[in-house]
Amino acid sequence: MTPVLAAVDWVITGLARILSGPQVRWIDCQPDTCQRVYFANHTSHIDMVLVRTALPRECQKVTRPVAAKDYWSKGWVRPQVAKAFNAMLIDRRSIKVHQSPIDLMLEAMGDRYSVIIFPEGGRSDGERVGEFKSGLYYLGKKRPDLELVPVHLHNMHRVLPREEYLPIPLLATVTFGPPIWLEQGETKADFLARARQAVLRLAPGEDE
Repeated sequence: MTPVLAAVDWVITGLARILSGPQVRWIDCQPDTCQRVYFANHTSHIDMVLVRTALPRECQKVTRPVAAKDYWSKGWVRPQVAKAFNAMLIDRRSIKVHQSPIDLMLEAMGDRYSVIIFPEGGRSDGERVGEFKSGLYYLGKKRPDLELVPVHLHNMHRVLPREEYLPIPLLATVTFGPPIWLEQGETKADFLARARQAVLRLAPGEDE
C-alpha cells in the first residue's frame, strides 16, 4: 500500500470510530485470519467501512469489502477509500453468464483473502432486513471450506440516513455471530432463509 493510501485508510478508519463509536460484540465467534465471508445487513454506504473497522488490524489486512463499482468509482474520495480498503468493485451493469460476480470474487479471494458482503443487494431502511439474494449461497456452494460469518449492524441507518452525505455522530453496534456453512442437500431458499435468520438473531436484545 502506498503512503497516500495508508494515510487514507488511517483517516477513514479513525473517522468511522469517532462518528459511530462502534461497540463490537463477538458471539460464539472470535477474530481470525482464516478465510471467511462476513455477511451483514445493509443500511448505509459506509457499512463496509464500519465492518472492516470493527475487525482487528491483522484481520483487516486480509479482508476485502465487496462494493458496487458504479458508486465507489465516482469522484476522488470514494475511489481512494476503495483502494485503501482493497475493495473488490463489482460492476452490477455488466454481469455475464460466463463471468459471474461470484467467480470474479472467488478468483480475487484466492486462498488468502476474506470478504465482506451484503446479501440484500441494496440498502434497506434499517427497520428490517430484506430477503437475501443468491450470491451467498453460491459462495458457500463453490467454496464449502469458507466460514460464513453473520454480522449485524445496528443504528447505521441513523448514522448516515438515506439521501444524506454527512454522517451524524451516534453509537453503532457491530455484532459478529457463529459461522454457518451450507448443509448437504440444503436448498438455496432454505439456506438463504437460515442465513438471514442468523443475522437477525444478532440484533441487540435478541440474545438477552
